[in-house]
Amino acid sequence: MAKINENYLKLQAGYLFPEIGRRVSEFVAANPDKKVIKMGIGDVTQPLVPSVVKAFHEGVDEMAKGETFKGYGPEQGYAFLREAIAKNAYQDNGIDISADDIFISDGSKCDTGNIQEIFGHDNKIAICDPVYPVYADTTVMSGKTGNYNSGYYEGIIYMPCTKENGFIPNLPTETPDLIFLCYPNNPMGTVATKEELKKWVDYAAENKSIILYDAAYEAFITEEGIPHSIYEIEGAKEVAIEFRSFSKTAGFTGTRCAFTVVPDELKAFDSSGKSVAVKPFWNRRQSTKFNGVSYPVQKAAAAVYTEEGKKEVAEVIAYYLENARIMKESLTEAGYEVFGGVNAPYIWVKTKNGMSSWDFFDKVLNEANVVGTPGSGFGPAGEGYFRFSAFADRESTMEAMERIKNLK
Repeated sequence: MAKINENYLKLQAGYLFPEIGRRVSEFVAANPDKKVIKMGIGDVTQPLVPSVVKAFHEGVDEMAKGETFKGYGPEQGYAFLREAIAKNAYQDNGIDISADDIFISDGSKCDTGNIQEIFGHDNKIAICDPVYPVYADTTVMSGKTGNYNSGYYEGIIYMPCTKENGFIPNLPTETPDLIFLCYPNNPMGTVATKEELKKWVDYAAENKSIILYDAAYEAFITEEGIPHSIYEIEGAKEVAIEFRSFSKTAGFTGTRCAFTVVPDELKAFDSSGKSVAVKPFWNRRQSTKFNGVSYPVQKAAAAVYTEEGKKEVAEVIAYYLENARIMKESLTEAGYEVFGGVNAPYIWVKTKNGMSSWDFFDKVLNEANVVGTPGSGFGPAGEGYFRFSAFADRESTMEAMERIKNLK
């Protein structure tokens, strides 16, 4: 008798974004004449920049010739890309990360979910509330939780992020083993200062915890003094794994490339309390279960770090940040309380008159024909909030804001 993994039965109401897709599909089918502007899921709209496209073509052309054809590549990623990342993203910024610390993958969503495989099932997981749903759902799938109760899974340590604490969670009173942090934050668009992150690094060191730090949106940071990497914090290499992505940075949502950083200094512990290096376990996991990112994609990703590539990618990021500025100003003028949108491509909006997140979703969809994301879909503390992404094109962004300003 084949038995199912019953942890999946604990998952509630389907994954957030498929549920949004279902409601939007029903609306479009019933209203084929309506132009729907999608600002919900964080998918980009601007094309890959010329330097990336050129390198992509070169990679494909190499695959068409016997003397340059590539078969299986290294599961950890090609050296040329790992070295480019180490130099440009870390070493040039005074951060001592080597190419050997970097593991290329097909997405941070995959890595933040898969990372739990190399840690024991009895680890306690802490996540922010609200939070990117993958952290919670994959914790459930891996069997580390009890049942779902009043918006929360038993066994997860939830850390509320509210207006009152500046959307930065307080240090938990119950000690976690693994701590998910994401800054710039998805969904709230807020950031953490070096002083705030230092508290978390010190806390992790004191409690022998590991921080799983999602920095997928670091390229959108505009303000001075905001850390782009957890490794800017002294001691972080001993307590943190960092995840980064080319998806929003360089438009790779459909191309798929990301990387995870696991320093040599990072240690976990076996059942006897003996410290064990984490990197070899992640390397073994990837070598066993992952065949690597395709050569043309890695060649395209490396082009992001050329001088021309950096300039072109910066222009695209500036385009999305200008969208965010327009959205933030428009929604503020319309009387909404608005957060984010300065160092991140997300706008976090307080609904009016105590309206629930999903009721606001339906109102915006049905009356303004605009799609956003209900805050409650990111966790109970997100109830009464709503997320808009800044990844639409400029014309659609401006039209959507005008429609929402005209809502009754």
